[in-house]
Amino acid sequence: MTTEREKMLAGQLYDPSDVELKTARIIAREKMEDFNKETDRDKRKEIIKNWFGTTGANLLIEPRLACDYGTNIHVGENFYANFNCTFLDVCEIRIGDNAMLGPNCQLLTPLHPLDAIERISGLEYGAPITIGNNVWLGGGATILPGVTLGDNVVVGAGAVVTKSFGDNVVIAGNPAKIIKTL
Repeated sequence: MTTEREKMLAGQLYDPSDVELKTARIIAREKMEDFNKETDRDKRKEIIKNWFGTTGANLLIEPRLACDYGTNIHVGENFYANFNCTFLDVCEIRIGDNAMLGPNCQLLTPLHPLDAIERISGLEYGAPITIGNNVWLGGGATILPGVTLGDNVVVGAGAVVTKSFGDNVVIAGNPAKIIKTL
């Protein structure tokens, strides 16, 4: 039998009120509280390394971090996230090496049904986010569910990325579009 967690990670409709998922979110809230009140960078790093799905050896995330679970987040080597980033990880968020996120960035994997009756029932689903190597997200950038960004992508401040982009581009705007090829 497929669990609600398995359905969630597979991008299928799932029930977020499932006991296993509620418990996992409570654990994540406790870890967020510990992380966000910690002033020592090395201790914050250890909290993340023992919490996220996978990490590189070298990372720095500034507080206030918000996420759903944390365990569905995978970051590569030399990862940096500035203040107030949000990672809603009902599906996996995978970020490559040498990635930099400006303040107030949002990576959002959850989706809700368009049909009102289905949406009101409380069921939801999601789509993963994949970000390549050497990517820089400017402050306030928002990456929506199902987006893949290739290597060497720069996302302008405040951009809303609604679709996937390949390697070596600068994207900006709402919705984001290519403004320069690198």
